[in-house]
Amino acid sequence: MHPVVVDKPYKFVPPHLGTWWPRFLQLFTRRHLRRYYGIVAVRCQGLERLRDSLVAGHGILLTPNHCRPCDPHVVGEMCRQAGAAPLIMASWHLFLQGRWRAFLLRRMGAFSIYREGMDRQALQTAVQVLTQGKRPLIIFPEGVISRTNDRLVALMEGTSFVARSAAKKRAEASRTGQMVVHPVAIRYFFHGDLERTIHAVLDDIERRLSWQPQTGCDLYDRIYKVGEALLCLKEMEYLGQAQSGPVFERLQRLIDHVLVPLEQEWLQGHREKTVVARVKKLRIAILPDMVQGSITNQERERRWRQLADMYLVQQMSHYPADYIKSQPTPERILETVERFEEDLTDVCRIHAPMTAKVQVGEAIPVSPARDRRDTEDSLMAAVEASLRSMLQELATARP
Repeated sequence: MHPVVVDKPYKFVPPHLGTWWPRFLQLFTRRHLRRYYGIVAVRCQGLERLRDSLVAGHGILLTPNHCRPCDPHVVGEMCRQAGAAPLIMASWHLFLQGRWRAFLLRRMGAFSIYREGMDRQALQTAVQVLTQGKRPLIIFPEGVISRTNDRLVALMEGTSFVARSAAKKRAEASRTGQMVVHPVAIRYFFHGDLERTIHAVLDDIERRLSWQPQTGCDLYDRIYKVGEALLCLKEMEYLGQAQSGPVFERLQRLIDHVLVPLEQEWLQGHREKTVVARVKKLRIAILPDMVQGSITNQERERRWRQLADMYLVQQMSHYPADYIKSQPTPERILETVERFEEDLTDVCRIHAPMTAKVQVGEAIPVSPARDRRDTEDSLMAAVEASLRSMLQELATARP
């Protein structure tokens, strides 16, 4: 399990508001992307839309999709090409991975958000940044890394709350320009030897399963065989035996087997719509006593097991049904095997070379108030529609 949950008292990490450091560090972004993520080029479209909003003095919220860990650096490179030094909302756990990392994150423009509770300081900081309109703000509305470049997970409506609050503040202060949201679509393309790359990863996974590497199998058959084995292992662990039926139904059955009892214990049976939201709600209920230290060591261990189970099923929810069967692009195949490796080992090796294409969407004006008669948030619906459209357009432009 990645250390995304922290059982320590939260301390807000404010952004460094100067612009010298972020502009200096932007000079190294391309080298960083190449060395640590295998991204050899970032090609951007629609930069004039962002530049127009900058010139107009708008409060600018950038809302990219979030399929890979390198997305913040890719959006940062896009902003460099547009002449902007953005601020970015980042999960608090990232600032706890060493003083040097925390120093660099702040100098790059990051500030913390506590995902396991209401973080008023982070929300106020975000609203203030957008109200002042001096620098764009980046928020990833999916809230998690999906590793599904062609699919979006449900967007968080907290993004809309920040944008509307800033729009209201700007109106009250009679600021020049509007409050706008620019959706940003990121699409990655792999240019290496796919079969050689994938077979090397599958060799290692199969050895972990105590198999002989299945080098004589067709690539697709081999992927499905490994996926079936990993699912069966988890079914035996949690359900007592391997299950039958379509894979997607089995995944959902396993997810509910883990989450439903936890929701009954901690939330009186209340259930959110998506797996990510369900897990977030449970974390908010489970963590406070752990942070305060008001429980026994035995109870703390029990809750850590529950948190680990929740992390597992959240990862499982990111395997869409028929993701590679419906459209077996090199990137979908690579993403699937990357998820296998990461879920099994918590580590995913770098596959190069890759390029990133980034498209900045049209500015979406933000109204200070939401029409309560709407069954869905019109702002988030517009953001989602724009992201889906741009991702589809970028996918069809594969080199």
